[in-house]
Amino acid sequence: MITSSTQPSTLRTVLSLPVIVAALGYFVDVYDLLLFNIVRVPSLRDMGLSEEEVSIVGARVYNWQQAGLLLGGFAWGVWGDKMGRRSVLFGSILMYSIANILCGFVNNPEVYALLRFVAGLGLAGELGAGITLIAEILPKELRGYGASVVAGVGLLGAIAAFFTVSLSDWRTAYWIGGGLGIVLLAMRVNVLESILFDRVEQGVKRGQWWTIFSKRSRLIRYLRCMGMALPTYLVIGIYATFGNEFAKALGLTEEVQAGRTVLYTYIGVVLGDFFSGLLSQWLRSRRKAIGIMIAMTFVGCVWLLYGGIRSAGTLYACYAWLGFSIGYIAMFLTTTAEQFGTNLRATVTTSVANNVRATVLLTLPLYQYLKPSWGVIEAGAMVGALCFALAIFSLWFMEETYGKELDYVEP
Repeated sequence: MITSSTQPSTLRTVLSLPVIVAALGYFVDVYDLLLFNIVRVPSLRDMGLSEEEVSIVGARVYNWQQAGLLLGGFAWGVWGDKMGRRSVLFGSILMYSIANILCGFVNNPEVYALLRFVAGLGLAGELGAGITLIAEILPKELRGYGASVVAGVGLLGAIAAFFTVSLSDWRTAYWIGGGLGIVLLAMRVNVLESILFDRVEQGVKRGQWWTIFSKRSRLIRYLRCMGMALPTYLVIGIYATFGNEFAKALGLTEEVQAGRTVLYTYIGVVLGDFFSGLLSQWLRSRRKAIGIMIAMTFVGCVWLLYGGIRSAGTLYACYAWLGFSIGYIAMFLTTTAEQFGTNLRATVTTSVANNVRATVLLTLPLYQYLKPSWGVIEAGAMVGALCFALAIFSLWFMEETYGKELDYVEP
């Protein structure tokens, strides 16, 4: 229990430089990933592509970015376990910054795809390394607060991306993103390495990613960490991204823009991530806090699909609720970091962060496949039912890690 006399000290610890740097890293991460979704069409139009080409080439560029995230998730994670968490924070943001600045000058779709791959490769290390670092440096009873700060500040990057694009052109928006990365790089000079990482004995094998799959119990732990997060990118990748389709299927006559449904979702996520961290501290349980957030997400999905929404205002309110309820992104990654030993922690946390994002590459095609015969609502409900079933099953068998000591290694 935190008393009034310990609150100033607690606040200083939670708002220490590593936590702030990790939070700003996530800010840049979200800013860039959402920025590409916003400027994809206007940027490709400026390169002289037709409407049909914009759709085809835009999907290809997006896939290259996702490939960078998937590959980088494992690469930076292994690097973090072998060379240290601090080195990932430097290398990933430098790679991202250079790629983003160059994106502001690009005039060729093929070069654009290559640069988005490099940007995705760089961004892949940000969140996982940051969460791993603060999980290892904060006192065990304060990790939930640290996760709240990282997620809350980080997801403001989504809101910043919307307003940056509205006040400037797409090239300037990329330069701003790259410039933010350079500023963040300078801030990281004074960040110290994790003491737990430095304590690992030289003979211990670090960052051997294939060992995740070589032991059945370890693989199950890994899959559970991904499974409990499935509703987050169900909401972001399908329900919010295709908000205009759901509005039409619900019979709304008012115009509903997908960009605005995403904006309201991310506003909710910012508030929800603050809440979920505080909730886990109050309950002294990661599992209970995440379970409550999943239950709230389920209620929001039922409201969206079968709640009889009849106005754009109510629909946007529903997306804000959904965003709030999936606001356990940093919390599930903190839980992931707490599930594994120091010699594999960065590899697992960083790869899980990006693998969960990539689940949209499976759920979205399923939604698109079912939509012609089932309709938007029923297709969305079926994909949602699958994601919630896996999330609840994963969380049910998850180890409680609140207050767990992290000074150990995987055998």
